[in-house]
Amino acid sequence: MLIDSHCHVLSEEYDDPNNIIKETLNSMVDKIIINGYDLKSSIEAVSLSEKYENVYAAIGIGPENVCDINDDIIEKINMLLTSNKVVAIGEIGLDYYWTKENKESQISVFRHMLKIAKKNNLPVIVHCRNAFKDTYDLLKEYNVNGILHCYSGSVEMAKSFIDLGFLLGIGGVITFKNAKELKDVVEKIDIHNLSLETDSPYLSPEPYRGKLNKPENVMLIAKKIAEIKGISLEEVINITGKSVCTKFDL
Repeated sequence: MLIDSHCHVLSEEYDDPNNIIKETLNSMVDKIIINGYDLKSSIEAVSLSEKYENVYAAIGIGPENVCDINDDIIEKINMLLTSNKVVAIGEIGLDYYWTKENKESQISVFRHMLKIAKKNNLPVIVHCRNAFKDTYDLLKEYNVNGILHCYSGSVEMAKSFIDLGFLLGIGGVITFKNAKELKDVVEKIDIHNLSLETDSPYLSPEPYRGKLNKPENVMLIAKKIAEIKGISLEEVINITGKSVCTKFDL
């Protein structure tokens, strides 16, 4: 089962998200999880997921939207959990790449999201950029599991997150020529601990790098992983699909 575990098929990103979804489900992709990153996108993710059998939603406030957080938004995020198509809290996490000036605010919002996940027994989809120690410590503290989205760390760090119960989300970057560290991770980490994702409309894989990404490009990621690991494409698709279905109870 070919699954894109992380995409943003939303009206802010595409002229016609419904058309993208239909194209995706008419391709070889079996299921997708649309990730919100603020209240508006989370509401739309749920709305879209309820229209299509094989589309699911992850909801939450990401690190780029911490300034927008308040009690009313947190309550509205909680209300979205009444939909049975919500399978995770995400995209949430920490990002110190652009700035560390709002570090404490990021951590505060991340804690709010982790509390929601823990209370509702849901996995999380976590954004982590230049913030591995804080991310690891918080995930361990709240004892949650899920996917570490767009993994960009070392093999050693990968093993630490796997020990917490996380899959490593592998996207289009794996097809880039200069992605040596990520290729090392994919080569050395068991396929059962990886998941496929596109992060559409971002991070298009080769040969579409720099162009608008689509969930159907998850097949190119699967092919590259199969090449790196020296296993069949069918094995990559089946194992990663089963792992995501189990993790998110799809």
